[in-house]
Amino acid sequence: MESTLLNRISNNPDILTGKPVGRVMRLFVEHVLKMLARGIFNKHFIEEYPFLEEDDIRARLLYAFTIFP
Repeated sequence: MESTLLNRISNNPDILTGKPVGRVMRLFVEHVLKMLARGIFNKHFIEEYPFLEEDDIRARLLYAFTIFP
Protein backbone atom coordinates (compact mmCIF):
# COMPACT_ATOMS: atom_id res chain seq x y z
CA MET A 1 0.00 0.00 0.00
CA GLU A 2 2.75 2.47 0.92
CA SER A 3 4.63 2.07 -2.35
CA THR A 4 1.38 2.49 -4.29
CA LEU A 5 0.68 5.74 -2.46
CA LEU A 6 4.21 7.01 -2.90
CA ASN A 7 3.94 6.39 -6.65
CA ARG A 8 1.49 9.32 -6.65
CA ILE A 9 4.32 11.69 -5.67
CA SER A 10 7.12 12.81 -7.94
CA ASN A 11 9.74 15.48 -8.16
CA ASN A 12 11.34 16.64 -11.36
CA PRO A 13 13.77 19.57 -11.53
CA ASP A 14 11.96 20.80 -14.65
CA ILE A 15 8.56 20.95 -12.91
CA LEU A 16 7.93 23.51 -10.17
CA THR A 17 11.64 23.80 -9.42
CA GLY A 18 11.81 20.15 -8.38
CA LYS A 19 9.43 20.40 -5.43
CA PRO A 20 7.52 17.20 -4.76
CA VAL A 21 4.10 17.21 -6.40
CA GLY A 22 1.23 14.78 -6.66
CA ARG A 23 0.22 12.97 -9.80
CA VAL A 24 -0.07 15.32 -12.77
CA MET A 25 -1.81 17.98 -10.67
CA ARG A 26 1.02 20.37 -9.99
CA LEU A 27 -0.08 20.75 -6.39
CA PHE A 28 2.90 20.92 -4.06
CA VAL A 29 3.10 18.36 -1.29
CA GLU A 30 4.12 21.30 0.89
CA HIS A 31 0.92 23.22 0.05
CA VAL A 32 -1.32 20.36 1.16
CA LEU A 33 0.67 19.81 4.35
CA LYS A 34 0.44 23.48 5.30
CA MET A 35 -3.30 23.47 4.73
CA LEU A 36 -3.71 20.35 6.88
CA ALA A 37 -1.59 21.99 9.60
CA ARG A 38 -4.02 24.94 9.56
CA GLY A 39 -6.89 22.56 10.25
CA ILE A 40 -8.31 22.22 6.76
CA PHE A 41 -9.82 18.76 6.44
CA ASN A 42 -9.71 16.31 3.55
CA LYS A 43 -13.29 17.03 2.53
CA HIS A 44 -12.41 20.70 2.02
CA PHE A 45 -9.55 19.69 -0.26
CA ILE A 46 -11.89 17.57 -2.31
CA GLU A 47 -14.32 20.50 -2.60
CA GLU A 48 -11.56 22.97 -3.51
CA TYR A 49 -9.64 20.61 -5.80
CA PRO A 50 -12.19 18.12 -7.20
CA PHE A 51 -9.47 16.21 -9.06
CA LEU A 52 -7.92 15.17 -5.73
CA GLU A 53 -8.65 11.76 -4.32
CA GLU A 54 -8.36 10.71 -0.69
CA ASP A 55 -5.30 8.65 -1.64
CA ASP A 56 -3.64 11.78 -3.05
CA ILE A 57 -3.84 13.38 0.38
CA ARG A 58 -2.70 10.18 2.09
CA ALA A 59 0.24 9.98 -0.32
CA ARG A 60 1.37 13.49 0.58
CA LEU A 61 1.20 12.70 4.29
CA LEU A 62 3.07 9.44 3.82
CA TYR A 63 5.70 11.23 1.74
CA ALA A 64 6.19 13.83 4.46
CA PHE A 65 6.57 11.21 7.18
CA THR A 66 8.92 9.16 5.00
CA ILE A 67 11.16 12.10 4.16
CA PHE A 68 10.95 13.80 7.58
CA PRO A 69 10.45 10.97 10.12
